[in-house]
Amino acid sequence: MGKARATAARAKAPGAPAGSRGGRARPNPNPFEVKVNRQKFQVLGRKTRHDVGLPGVSRARAIQKRTQTLLKEYKEKDKSNVFLDKRFGEYNSNISAEEKMMRRFALEQQRQHEKKNIYNLNEDEELTHYGQSLADIEKHNDIVDSDSDTEERGALSAELTAAHFGGGGLLHKKTSNQPGQEGERPRSRKELIEELISKSKQEKRERQAQREDALELTEKLDRDWREIHSLLARKAPRSQDRDQKEQPQPDAYDRMVRELGFEMKAQPSDRMKTEQELAEEEQERLRRLEADRVRRMLGKEEGEDRKKPTHVSADDLNDGFVLDKDDRRLLSYEDGKMNVQEEQSGEASASGNSEDEDEEDAEDGGGSDSHSDLDCDVESEEESAGPERAQRQAPGERPAGGRQEAREAARAELPYTFAAPESSEELKSLLSGKSMEEQLLVVERIQKCHHPSLATGNKAKLEKLFGFLLEYVGDLATDDPPDLRVIDKLVVQLYNLCQMFPESASESVRFVLRDAMHEMEEKIEARGRASFPGLDVLIYLRIAGLLFPASDFRHPVVTPALLCLSQLLTKSPVLSLQDAVKGLFACCVFLDCVSLSQRFIPELINFLLGILYIATPNKQSQGYTLVRPFRPLGKNSELLLVSDEEDAATWQRRGLSLHWASARRAQTKTEANHTRLSCLAVCLALVQRCVHMYGTLPAFHDIMRPLRTLLTQHLAASSHPQELQELCRSTLTAMETQETRYHPLISEKSKPVPLKLFTPRLVRVLEFGRKQGSSKEEQERKRLVHKHRREFKGAVREIRKDNQFLARMQLSEIRERDAERKRKVKQLFNSLAEQEGEWKALKRKKFKK
Repeated sequence: MGKARATAARAKAPGAPAGSRGGRARPNPNPFEVKVNRQKFQVLGRKTRHDVGLPGVSRARAIQKRTQTLLKEYKEKDKSNVFLDKRFGEYNSNISAEEKMMRRFALEQQRQHEKKNIYNLNEDEELTHYGQSLADIEKHNDIVDSDSDTEERGALSAELTAAHFGGGGLLHKKTSNQPGQEGERPRSRKELIEELISKSKQEKRERQAQREDALELTEKLDRDWREIHSLLARKAPRSQDRDQKEQPQPDAYDRMVRELGFEMKAQPSDRMKTEQELAEEEQERLRRLEADRVRRMLGKEEGEDRKKPTHVSADDLNDGFVLDKDDRRLLSYEDGKMNVQEEQSGEASASGNSEDEDEEDAEDGGGSDSHSDLDCDVESEEESAGPERAQRQAPGERPAGGRQEAREAARAELPYTFAAPESSEELKSLLSGKSMEEQLLVVERIQKCHHPSLATGNKAKLEKLFGFLLEYVGDLATDDPPDLRVIDKLVVQLYNLCQMFPESASESVRFVLRDAMHEMEEKIEARGRASFPGLDVLIYLRIAGLLFPASDFRHPVVTPALLCLSQLLTKSPVLSLQDAVKGLFACCVFLDCVSLSQRFIPELINFLLGILYIATPNKQSQGYTLVRPFRPLGKNSELLLVSDEEDAATWQRRGLSLHWASARRAQTKTEANHTRLSCLAVCLALVQRCVHMYGTLPAFHDIMRPLRTLLTQHLAASSHPQELQELCRSTLTAMETQETRYHPLISEKSKPVPLKLFTPRLVRVLEFGRKQGSSKEEQERKRLVHKHRREFKGAVREIRKDNQFLARMQLSEIRERDAERKRKVKQLFNSLAEQEGEWKALKRKKFKK
């Protein structure tokens, strides 16, 4: 059956395109060009396409289409001189030739139309007004100013022009031809000119009279208007009174708007000066004050150094010139060499020595000066006003001891300018022996005199000054007793320098902390534990937290400082009251550093627990465990325990001073007990601060459980002062009021696993074949994928055929060029052979002759 159907299809194939599908009749194709696409199966209801193909016809159509499109693009490639025919309707066969010409003419007229005539309705019509063209009127060529006088401005009449500039003959002819004057004699030139002058004067008088008449009329009109206006003004107040009665009172908003409108506007002020300009002004002010101080120290008056100019006549020969000092030198020879010596009188040498001594005293002398820089302006004004009052007095009336007292006062003043110290010893020599205010004033003046914007090397000088100040602060901390007030004030100067030079400041602080850490590590390696460092290291740690941001997650200065503090709290045991004070100070520094970031510090909690433990009697610990460096039993396990009730009764709560951390003298029993109670009060305050800081942690109650147990069992019911008990109870209350912020972990409840049920799986059969078992979306996706793959293959096939077509065209061009070249070469050879033959023939003829 299959072969029969195929045979029938072949038999019907040649005639199928002609009449089987309908449409117009087609000629019978060549049977050798017809290709029959044989199908394996005949499916009922399926429409077959491309069952019969004509490869030759399809190939010819494709070649023709590529010739019209692809070949044209290939030939026009890399060519910009393309001529396009843009004539209207040239390739439109639906428009007649006459219509094309009409539309082309309209477009040409539209292009020639100027922009200024866009809004003209009709160019041929010309609008007129009283016989004159509106275009001429708009040009304003004949405007006459009613107030202007042309002849007064210099315009001459025709008669005057003719008389003076060559028009005399015409003027004579014109006058001679006038009627009624035939018998008169002709007038001379002088008479004509006089007549013209008289006429011009008469016209001028007439114009003046007209002007005066117009002015009189204007004044009269003004008087009439004033009378009318006065009559109107008399009636106006009545209407105004009525309006005032009818007008409502302005509200608060209107009054405020009017007040704001009448307020004085802000006046423009001078521009703000830059940092460099301010530094230059401050340096100049200090130099001026220093020069004034040196002058007063030397006992000179204000205008003594200035030489008063004396009048010198032009005829003065300067005969009365006398040398103030005989500065001639003695010339002598010694061993054949010239030796020049200077004679110095005893008075000159004495005066020179006194001046040198005064200058040395001015440089080295320093007295007590409690004035700040804010009072320097007032001080300079008083000093500048002092010499003026002294000059008013007569020289004989001036007291003899006044100058000496002024010199002593000037020597006692603090210099206004200082050289930048090159070493820490120089800075220490400048600041030693001075009060706190004077030391701060010296450091501030050094900064102002060496501001970085004033000179190139000032930056390096101030960077060194930061290191020297840091070292000086350490020296003050190691003194007995430490000068903490000066240290507190110098931190402000350190902060200012740190803001100016953060890199060098951080390097200096890191260097100090690195040395402290090395010393601690050496002690730990040698003895297994480290003692608390001196007060200078603790102050350095505190300064690091003040100068640099402590809330950063990682900082090149603060992070090493926090590590150093944690090492102190974990590796240094508390063996004395000084160690307890130092440890509590380290805890305070720790809390200040983490107060903003609220970072949890376990070393801090452990140290506070140990301090509370050594302040209670040794009992069996329940609910807490001590961690190193504290021990439950031992020599120092009851270091802060106070057993004397009298000392506890006399104790008053005060701040714990750092002087106890470096105290080298022995304390009395009462002082020691008071120090123990102060340490306990500070520890409880720190615990309360930790409660408020770490109250939001999920494990807060677990962290604070040892502290709560210790406070509840031992400190709440102890014999401590009432203030300590109240502080303890408030701390316990703060702990208990914190909410529980975590929930215990509970295993997730899982649903019971049901038993397996052997339920048949129902699969909807959508279509037989390879697409069986897929949903509608899957079928659509597969259809799109199949279509995309088919289109992609077709595009690749077409691109391949395009390339083959272009390759054939290129090959044909190469062959044509080669054939043309061969033809031209052959033609050249033929022409050359003909020339050669003609030349040889001519040569043979010559030889025959």
